[in-house]
Amino acid sequence: MAHEVKLTMDGLLINWLKDVGDSVSAGDIIAEFEADKATVEIEAGSAGELLELRAEPGDELGEGSVIAVIGAGGETVAPAEDAPPESEKAQSTASPVESPTNGKTMADDGRVKASPLARRIAADKGIDLSRVQGSGPGGRIVKSDVENLQATPMLPPAPPTAPAVGAQPTWGAMPTDDVEVIPLSRMRRAIADGTVRSKSSTPHFYVTVEADVEPLLALRAEINSGLAERGIKVSVNDLLIKALALTLREFPNLNTHYYGDRFVKHQRVNVGISVALPENGLVNVVCYDADTVKLSQMAVDNKAMYERARSGKIKPDDIRGATFTISNLGPFNVKDFSAIISAPEAGILAVSSARRVPIAHADGTLGVGTRMNMTLSVDHRVSNGAEGAAFMNHLRELVESPLRLLDLRGV
Repeated sequence: MAHEVKLTMDGLLINWLKDVGDSVSAGDIIAEFEADKATVEIEAGSAGELLELRAEPGDELGEGSVIAVIGAGGETVAPAEDAPPESEKAQSTASPVESPTNGKTMADDGRVKASPLARRIAADKGIDLSRVQGSGPGGRIVKSDVENLQATPMLPPAPPTAPAVGAQPTWGAMPTDDVEVIPLSRMRRAIADGTVRSKSSTPHFYVTVEADVEPLLALRAEINSGLAERGIKVSVNDLLIKALALTLREFPNLNTHYYGDRFVKHQRVNVGISVALPENGLVNVVCYDADTVKLSQMAVDNKAMYERARSGKIKPDDIRGATFTISNLGPFNVKDFSAIISAPEAGILAVSSARRVPIAHADGTLGVGTRMNMTLSVDHRVSNGAEGAAFMNHLRELVESPLRLLDLRGV
């Protein structure tokens, strides 16, 4: 029986790695797909022959779109369901500022060429696609062509006026000399949109604690000594993820997502991990069931995800399903920082560098210790200051008594 390959997220099809007629095994990579914050590898969900490709490189596609069909050689494939006529998808309420399409945007049969995702956005916004200029391959209308159009009239912007000689450029004015103009990548645009949306609509509050990390560092050295023969190395971040996950298990209210009219409390603790990418990119990969997985397995899985992320070979499961996120700038010699919540999550943990600092011992004597600041950003619609403080005190206790992070069945 034929198997459809469906997308699990919105994005842009970059490239096919297999062709019609090729034999594939379950798990083979058949395509590369650009989601908002990562290049994702699309896997074949079953073994067989690639019978049909239903999308072209450059197509912007929505979650649930069928991009390919896999089955037995010679198997007949049911035809894809045609999209409803444009008149049924969106009525003509477009703004006068929308430009009529050129000939390239119209297919030979008179229909508008547009990606499924662009059609869906147009229908939601009441935009007549026949009046939209397509910028995709062959004049195809893509997501970016319709997402910023409005159904209400807009006045054209006033022509810019030249600044006075010697004046500094004002906000919105772009200098034309001695500059390099860099268009926003899809990833930077997604990061910009997501952080602005979260920071402007989510009421953040912050709780910072300082933790003694010398016991944690000592335990890590001992663990890695025992794992050396297996070629496994547990990182400080792995230990912090474990401590965070166990704390979330004790404070399930913070393992909740906020959706405006309801809270969704997650039973699993899946920790998102912020990973810096080349060229100023950022993606959150996900450590599933971080409260129960063994540290050695966590270390192996996390390292593999980091490598896939940095090489642009992320799998869909690497970046979905996070219930809470950690952002660690420890390697960058940072004293303190706070992070922006990844909505709809209830919070995010920001981890700074471990630093050698003067300390006062309990007996009043002075010394030197290793301390690290951790800052919790919390959505005030979900939690409050008292719970945030209790959460961070519990997290600090685990960091300072790290034997509690170990599974009695072994590392």
